Formats: sequence, structure tokens, C-alpha cells
Amino acid sequence: MYRVSANGFSGRLGLTVLLSLTGSLGQALEPEPLVVFPPEFNLLAKGRQQVVVQQRLANGLTMDRTREVMFASSNPAVAVVENGVVHARGEGLAKLRVEAAGQVVNVDLFVGTKPGDSALSFVGDVLPVLGRAGCTAGECHAKPKGQNGFSLSVFSFDPAADYREIVKDARGRRVFPAFPAESLLIKKPTLAVEHEGGRRLEIGSPFYQVIHDWIGQGMPYRSPGESALEGISVFPAEQRYAKSAVQQLVVTARFADGTARDVTHLADFSANEKEIAEVDETGLVRTGTLSGEGVIVVRYMGEVAQARVTVPTDRRYSDGVYAALPRNNFIDELAYARFQKLGLLPSDRCTDSDFMRRAFIDTIGLLPEPAEARRFLADASPDKRARLIDRLLDDPAYADTWANRWGDLFRPNIARVGLKSAYTIDNWIRECFAVNKPYDRMVREILTAKGSTHRVGPTVIYRTRREPATLTTLFSQAFLGVRMECARCHHHPNERWSQRDFYQFAAFFAETKRKGTGISPPISAGTQYIYHAPGGMVRHPVSNEVMTPTPLAAEPIEIATGIDPRETLANWMLEPDNPFFARAMANRVWGQFFGRGIVHPVDDFRATNPPTNPALLDALAADFAKNGFDLKQLMRRIMNSHLYQLSSIPNRTNAHDTRSFSRFYRRRLSAENLHDIVVQVTGVGSRYNNLRSDARAAELWTTIMDSPMLESFGLPNASRNCPVERDDRPSMVQALHLMNSEALQAKLADKNGRAASLGQAERPPGRIVDELYLSAYSRWPSADEKAVAAAAFAVDGAKRQQVVEDLMWALINSAEFVFNH
Repeated sequence: MYRVSANGFSGRLGLTVLLSLTGSLGQALEPEPLVVFPPEFNLLAKGRQQVVVQQRLANGLTMDRTREVMFASSNPAVAVVENGVVHARGEGLAKLRVEAAGQVVNVDLFVGTKPGDSALSFVGDVLPVLGRAGCTAGECHAKPKGQNGFSLSVFSFDPAADYREIVKDARGRRVFPAFPAESLLIKKPTLAVEHEGGRRLEIGSPFYQVIHDWIGQGMPYRSPGESALEGISVFPAEQRYAKSAVQQLVVTARFADGTARDVTHLADFSANEKEIAEVDETGLVRTGTLSGEGVIVVRYMGEVAQARVTVPTDRRYSDGVYAALPRNNFIDELAYARFQKLGLLPSDRCTDSDFMRRAFIDTIGLLPEPAEARRFLADASPDKRARLIDRLLDDPAYADTWANRWGDLFRPNIARVGLKSAYTIDNWIRECFAVNKPYDRMVREILTAKGSTHRVGPTVIYRTRREPATLTTLFSQAFLGVRMECARCHHHPNERWSQRDFYQFAAFFAETKRKGTGISPPISAGTQYIYHAPGGMVRHPVSNEVMTPTPLAAEPIEIATGIDPRETLANWMLEPDNPFFARAMANRVWGQFFGRGIVHPVDDFRATNPPTNPALLDALAADFAKNGFDLKQLMRRIMNSHLYQLSSIPNRTNAHDTRSFSRFYRRRLSAENLHDIVVQVTGVGSRYNNLRSDARAAELWTTIMDSPMLESFGLPNASRNCPVERDDRPSMVQALHLMNSEALQAKLADKNGRAASLGQAERPPGRIVDELYLSAYSRWPSADEKAVAAAAFAVDGAKRQQVVEDLMWALINSAEFVFNH
């Protein structure tokens, strides 16, 4: 080991980095024994099993040696190995000899008899082949109206309907049991008959043979004693690799009778970060030349699994480097564990001015006034940041800022509910944040809302969401972080949720009733009453079965007669150990402070979109629940972490990190926050209908208005259904608006504004420049900045107030102003 000064990094790390001399992480130092997966083979007649041979290197990485292994079966009559796949040939026992890297491993191999005399099944054998061939994809026969009269369900979510379509539709014209090779189901995908989808099967291939033999066996829907599929798993589920490495994945299907089967050749693979790792149709992963973490998504018969691929940086840092990093709470501990795994080092601690501006914007949507900025920057107390956090969380502006952000989840369209109803729910949300109402109480009041839409805020949600299905999509996304919309029509393509799951959840709202004026014109909209009464039901749209209220990923709940099912749903949802509730809100709040969630988007929890740091999210959720779902305490925990206080300036290890939070991610201000800050800096307010003259944009209870600035910077469309996803990306429209805005120019030139006040004050130019920088950036100007700005006052013919206006305009039109850094 030798020492390297951290000052060579972009952005000083403030510590000495211990850099090992092992060179590339992919270089083996002292290789460990070979590991064979699976450790033993139990196959059925005509079965197959993908083999993976790995070797863990002394530097902690794993190397896949499957493609350099010499395989040998002790009894070829029982099984043989071809291209890393064991194929069963007959019943009996054998040994599989595995030789690589100077090592030999022998693995037991057993082949038994398949129950049912090798009878094939539509559900268990044919549908997986059709899925692998792409026939059940959304661009093929699983389109909403099918393709050329042949329609299949998306990802085979409705096997019974698919079976009827293939075997019985059009008098069974697609299958010919007497001569299977003449069946359209075979001739089309082999191009024996013209097929718009191109060649999908090769004559004589294993997939071809499955369909051919199944037709010849009489096309059974299920084979005798066939067990239902319960789920899938992938090996390896999580590993660290060198750059430009390869890894073969193995997908195993698990069945209700306890058996398992290799379905790697039938699974569908996709990569979510192709720059980190790509995967081909056989499940072979290839890592790229960038460091980071990617996820390989695996799908089989509606089931989803994932493999996490980590590619660390080329440098290795000793445990002492990470042990020396500042730790303010458990957030830092769990973040550093991930950094060490990825080979990242966090950026330096941000400056006091950066922290102050960041904390003000994130908490109350405003900037500190120059006087407060001066006091904070001059304060030498070690606990001044913690004290500032407490001060901001108690600021009256906190409630309006966070109520405005939460309004994106439930703000109604005034054209549908009327002015009074829209104001009622907005006022309720603001009161909740003003008194710091526990989050679980807020949600319970929404889920069980009853009464007048002109008096009880949460009832307004039920005025626009009038069907159990629309309430399901809203509440599952807002409170559980699960997007169920796809499952309303078919099995979710990226998740485990089925249509049955969707409508069982919707059944909780079957007995929610309404009386009074329904949807009506905006101003004259009358009141409506939301109440519970027995008698409603939700039916499955395909089977017409009456659904039993069932929470997500849980057993059906028995509901006593006369009890509102929504009460039962609330009881399940608000349990501290609920697997969704606390994690969803903790992630949403984290996303507000860091610009992206640990799961991102913040309300899209699914197997194919895993958290970047699962341990951190679980710990954050557990802490949130333990503290009584106190939102301010959750925010205080996040803001006091060293992680939140990192600089946005990257170092040499984390310049490409966009997901692990090893640096603070700069992000554009929201429309309302930017507008309020412009008002604050210029000292000139804006007038809004139905609000007092000094009201902030964060206090708006409707998004129906004419404000070019708010619209340019992403104010949500008033007609869009909530939850609203805002686009926080910068654009040319935003830059042009700030540069040419007549409204901004009017604020700068206002005789009662800050520019006029500074221009008329008897202060030297240097002090005026200080004031401008403190008001816009919450920092002192650098010597060069101060010299350039002060020189503008000395130009011949310069008018003092005009110079101040020009300087203020220049500061507002900078990235430093528009971004939270």
C-alpha cells in the first residue's frame, strides 16, 4: 500500500486516500476453488439444465469460467453436456466432471421419470415457447385487437383464453392433430405459410418439437398432476464483476409441489442500464467499460426476477478510508457501505452558504434574507446546521411549501369538482402540514373519508375518482408506491401484479357510495356526500367472479358485516411492518431532498425497478414508522445526515454517479419555488385571484391561471389526473423566458423593489454587490466577482439604479440561481 494525496481529485476530499497496488480489479491474485451451480442435478426425462461455473477472486470479484470449462459425463446414456447445458438422455445416476483453471470438481447427476409419461401441457410447455418466440408480446398477437384475427393475452396472463383462441377458435383451424406438421400454429412461424411476424421457429428445433408433439398428443390444457408455477429465481442474483466481464445467468422456475425446473432457454432478458451491462437472449451478461450498477430483468410466464450487476471502479480503497468518513446517523453508515462496494468516495462537505441555500429551498421554498445569511456564515458554532434545520422545520412557510408539493398527489381539476371543493381539500392538506399531523393519520382520513365535499377535505378525492378501479390506481401509487394501472387490463408486464390482484384491491371500495350533486360546472358545483353502505361489489372483467377484498401480496381479509371495507384496508396499510407503506413515503420524501428517490421514479416500486440502496431504504422506513410516522422527524433525519450535506462538486471517483448519492445532485427549482424566490430577491410581489396581496405561489390552491413563468417552469396542467409527475429538466424556453420576461423586468424596475432601494441607498458599490450576492446566492461574492460588478458603477454615464437592475438581472439569469446545488 502507498499513500496518495486526495488533492489530485476534482473537488478536495479532505482526507488521504489509501490506494491499493493490485492494479485492475479483474486481475486474479489467489483464486479460490471453483463453484458449480447447481451444486447437484436432478433432472426429469428429456430435461435440461444450464450450468454455471464460477471462481471468486482474491480481490472480491467473481469470474464466470463456464465457457472455458471441459465437461465430461461419466454415463452419456444418462446425460450429456453441450455448450454448458446438461441434457437428460435416460434414467439413472452419473457424475459430471468439471475441469477449469487447473481444478476439477465432480457433481452428482440424477435423471428420473417425468410423471404422466412425458405428456406435454399447454400451460406448462407450449405457452412458454410462444412467449419465448415473441408471439405474446404487445407488438405481435398480444395487441389490443390481436394480429390478423389471432389474439393472445399479453405475456400469457390469461392462459384459458389463449387456449380457446388456439384450439377452438374458427373451428380449430390453427391445429391439425392428425398431422401436426400441417397445423397453422407451426407452419406460420416456420414460414411454411406467409407470416408477417417473420420466422419464429426452425423446423426440427426443440421449440418446434414441443408444439408439434403437443398437437399430436391431443392438445391437453394441463398434463395429469401438473403443478402450478409459484415463482422464478435467477442465479447469480447479485455479484460484483470486472469491466468487460461475462456472466451466464440461470433462471429456475419453482412449482407448488416443491419441484424446480431450469427455464433459462424460455425466459426473456432485458437490461436497465446498458452502459453498465448488456444481456443477450440466452442470458449471457456482458459488462461494459463504465463503473456502476445495473439490473438484468428476467421474465417468465408473468413472473419477474432480477439480477443486480455491480462493476466497481478500477481503484480499491482500504477499509480505513471509509471508516474515517464523517457519520452523523445511520444514513451515512449505509450509504458508505454502498460506496465501498462500488469503489466510490463521497464528495467533500458542502460550504455553509451552499448548505444554507439548499436547506432553505428544500424546506420552505425560499432563500435566507441577507441579514440571516450574514449571521449564519459568521456563526462558528459546530451545531449551527442542526439548529438551522430545526428553525426551518418550525417556519410558517414550511406548511405551505410542503402542502403545495403534496398537492401534486391529490389536487383536483376545478372544472370537475368546483371552486369550493378544490379549496376544501387544499385547505385540509395545509392544515395537516401546519400541525405536523402524523402521516398515518392523514392517510387514514383519506382512505375512510365520509361527509360533505364542501366540509371534509379528503372526500373531494372520491368526487372525481368515482369508480373502485380509479381509486385503486390512485391510492396504490400514492400510498404504496405501486403503479397498478397496467394490471387493470392485463398482467403487469414488469411486475407480479395480475388482473386478479388489481380487482381484489379495488373491492375495498365497492361499498363507497355518493349522494347529492355529482360532477357539475365549476362555480355552481353543489355539494356531494360520501358515505358507506353495504351492497356494492367488484367483478373480475374476464371471469365475472365477485372479488373478495384483498391487500397487495397478502391473503384475503374477512370483513365483518356492516364494517366499511376501507377501514379494514387502512388497518392493514398503516401497520408499522407493512411492506409498502412506510417505504413508499420515506422514498418520496427522500426524493424531494435529493432530487431522485432511492427507488426512482419515487412511486414506481417493482421488481424491475429495484432500490439503489435497499438497506438504506428499509432502515429509513423502519425509523419513520418507529417515530410514529412523523414527517418532520423524517426530514430532520435526512437533513442532518452527512450525505445530505455533501457538495455537488464531483471528485474523480463519483463524476459518473447519478444514482448512489455520493454527491449532491444539482436540480432545477420547481415553478412555484422559483417564482417565490424571484419575488423575494426583487422585493416585488405578484397578484393572484382569490389570494391576499402578499401570498406566495406555493399557496396557490389551483393551477388554473395565466402565468408564463410558472408554465415555463413546469406548473402542472390543471386537467391532468393526479398523481402528477413534474418534469424538472431545464429547457431553452425557461432560459429565454428569464432573459426576456416583461414581468421580471417590471419587478426589477419597480420603484418599491430591492433594486430601487439599493440604487438609492448611500452605500459604496462593494457593499451593494455583497447585498446582491447574499440575496440571490446566499454567499459572499469572490474577489473577482466583486471587482467586475463594482466596476460597472464606474462606467461613464452609468446610472446607479440601472446598474443595480442589470446586476440583479444577470444573477437571476444564471445557473447558480435557477438550480439548487
